[in-house]
Amino acid sequence: MVARLTRGDATVNELAEPYPVTVQAVSKHVKVLEDAGLVSRRRQAQRRPVHLEAEVFDLMTKWIERYRRQAEERYRRLDEVLRDMPDEPDPD
Repeated sequence: MVARLTRGDATVNELAEPYPVTVQAVSKHVKVLEDAGLVSRRRQAQRRPVHLEAEVFDLMTKWIERYRRQAEERYRRLDEVLRDMPDEPDPD
């Protein structure tokens, strides 16, 4: 659904079309995304299209990238420590 919204706003019915789920299930999913600030809904006459808040995704991507780099650095240091550890002698 998020990928679909990158192409433009869509109603809940339009978002539900390609999935074998009820419109109510999609509506609940949209509500979770809306509560998280990832999408918004605006009234346009009789329609209430769902709008992707792309700038929020940009912020999330930057945050995730920062922590990914930190995790990679920690794993690199762990690899170095493990590589430098002496091998244990075989007990046999």
